[in-house]
This record gives sequence, C-alpha cells and structure tokens, in this order.
Amino acid sequence: MSILFTPQNVGNVEIKNRFVHSATYEGMADPSGKITDQLIKRYQTIAKGAVGMIIPGYMYVHPLGRAHNYSIGIHKDEMISGLRNLVDTVHKEGSKIFFQLNHAGRQTCKDHIGQTPMAPSNSGRDPVYFFKPKVMTEEEIEESIKAFGAAARRGVEAGVDGIQIHAAHGFLVNQFLSPFFNRRRDTWGGSTRNRFRFLKQVMAEIKKNIPENMPVIVKLNTCDYTPKEGITHSIAVQYAVWLKELGIRMLEVSCGTAVYSYMNMCRGEVPVKELVQSLPMWKKPLGRIMIGSLKGKYDLNEGYNIEATKLIKPVLGKVPLCLVGGMRTKKRMEEIILDGYADFISMSRPFIREPFIVKKFKENKKDIVSCVSCNKCLAAVPNGIPVMCYNKNFPSKK
Repeated sequence: MSILFTPQNVGNVEIKNRFVHSATYEGMADPSGKITDQLIKRYQTIAKGAVGMIIPGYMYVHPLGRAHNYSIGIHKDEMISGLRNLVDTVHKEGSKIFFQLNHAGRQTCKDHIGQTPMAPSNSGRDPVYFFKPKVMTEEEIEESIKAFGAAARRGVEAGVDGIQIHAAHGFLVNQFLSPFFNRRRDTWGGSTRNRFRFLKQVMAEIKKNIPENMPVIVKLNTCDYTPKEGITHSIAVQYAVWLKELGIRMLEVSCGTAVYSYMNMCRGEVPVKELVQSLPMWKKPLGRIMIGSLKGKYDLNEGYNIEATKLIKPVLGKVPLCLVGGMRTKKRMEEIILDGYADFISMSRPFIREPFIVKKFKENKKDIVSCVSCNKCLAAVPNGIPVMCYNKNFPSKK
C-alpha cells in the first residue's frame, strides 16, 4: 500500500491518510458569515473524495478581521449552529475537520469592515486598497487575542476535531511575526522573540478555551516575499522551534502574502484578463501593465516549499509537518513522505477542480492531478464570485 494511505496522528486525532485540504477561501458564506448549503455541499463532496483532514477556508474571529465579504465567520455564537452542520456533514463521510482561525489585520478594506483596517504598524501604503492602516493599541491587541480564544470555544461547541491558527499569507498573525510588517518598538516588536509574542499569546488563549487534548496546529510562512525583508527561512526555523515548545501538534508550511506577493503564494499562470476585470475602470489601464508584468515569472515547480521543509522538519522532532505548494503527482508526494521531508501533503487548487482526486489515487485510476494552475479560481476572489474551477469559462462581470 502506498505510504499516502497509511494513517498518521495529529495529536490524539487519527487521520486516515496523508492528505489535507488546505484552507481555501471559498466565497460561499452568506454576507453575515454564516454557513450556507453551498458550503456544506462543497465539503461533503471533498469528504466523499476520501481526504483525511479538511480545513475549510479561513474563519474570521472578529468583525474587524474579515478579509472578504463572503468569508466564513466564527466571531459570534450565532455562527455555531451552521458550523456544527458543517462538522457533522464532514464526519458522516469519514473525514476529520479542523477550523482555521484568522484575523485579516491590514489585509482587508473599509468596505468589508466599516473602518480603516488595523495592523501592528502603519508603514507602507497598501498597494491594493491604497490606505495606511491604523496602528493597533495595546487594548486592541488584547481584544484580538481574546477573539481567537472565543472563536476556538465556538469551534469546540460545533464539534470540530482541532484548531489551526493562520500565521501565514500576510494576515494579522503573520503581520506581527514579520519584520516587514511589524516595526513596533514595544513588547510586541523590535526583536524576533517580541514579534513572536502575539502568536504565543493567541495559542495560550486558544488552549484556555478548548479541551486539554484537542490539537492546535499552525500554518506558518517560511518566506514573506515582501518588498523589504520579512520572514525568512532562518526566522521560520526559529519560530518552528518555539512552536514545538508550545505544544503544537502539526505545522503546515507556506509562503507569500495575499497583497504583496500573491503569485509567490500560488505559482502558475497569471490570469491577467480575469484579475483586471475586478478593477474599477480608472484602475484597469495600470492594472493591465502591473499584473501583465508578472506573466512568466512564477512558473509552478512541484513542491515549491520543499526547501523550507528540509530546514524546518529536523527541528520539529516528532511533530508532523504538512507541505503545501504545487503538489501535483502521486509519485512526488510519495517520495517527499518516504524521504522524511513531510508527513502530510496539503493541497488547495487541485481539490477545487477535482474533489475526488484522493479516491482516484487510492484506486490507481490517476497518478497526476488535472489542475493546470491557471489560477482563474483565485481570480474569483477579487471579482466577488464563488471560488470554483473556471479554467474553460470565467464569468464576465456584469
């Protein structure tokens, strides 16, 4: 039997195989953040496809932390009923489900949250929304930390198997961790250890609100690819050491930010036409030039985060490592696990196009995914439409 279909524990939770659905913004929640039938159906289908662990798209823990209008909310108790339906649906199909908790920080806009977004520092005008964020006060930092804990408690009430902290892709936790975003000189910044303090406090608050044996896992950037140096491999290794000491049960490694370096995060084709379509008329000419200049620079190399895992895996000891980033062939996935570079294979875009790919791998009906990394599914995000495979037919903006 392939190593990909052997069970592996994450804490005390047994995952039936080595496949993880990496948290993917779906654009399918209702405007209040509640779970919809469309979301339930999506994850029911993916669970039927035999994915071992499913992590739905990031859930915002605070009203000011919503990144998009149709993100899943876990910021108030009235969300619990829908979240419980989601959990029950996934469990009935035999998969485990972890909730990814997130706060957008500066990576959102006034239209989504009703005020200027907050961040650890206000350096740099946002290149997408053209604003400078508000610097968070001590009280606002503490409020955000508490929000993560309260969200974790709601996850427990919904019956989730574990909690993932989103510390990647330029969102608030990543902003505190990164010297590019975090220019503070108080106890929340100024040194690598101080920048780690926010994540450390978030973990502590979450653990206060969940059962002692419930696993907490983290998604961590290994390289921010920001205009000036942010998180680098060496900083990520240090964070991995500290996270292991704090008792994380798995680490998923990624890279890039949704605003400054989104094509580093999702390598492949640059869907210029579809991305430009989302822009207001006055931005389109410049958008065509700027987005068009990216074409041909981000070809997908399978496992493009593998060099980071080779550095981080040795310091984790027995803590499992989950690799995301362009995994496309069954053979390469098997090699990475057999070589000891990772314990789980995490995918996003392949499941958008082909939710039954794991089942097909197991039945030896396929050995390569169908996704061609055209990235039109991701162009759906700025266009405000559900994230689906639009490889053949991207809808025109009305």
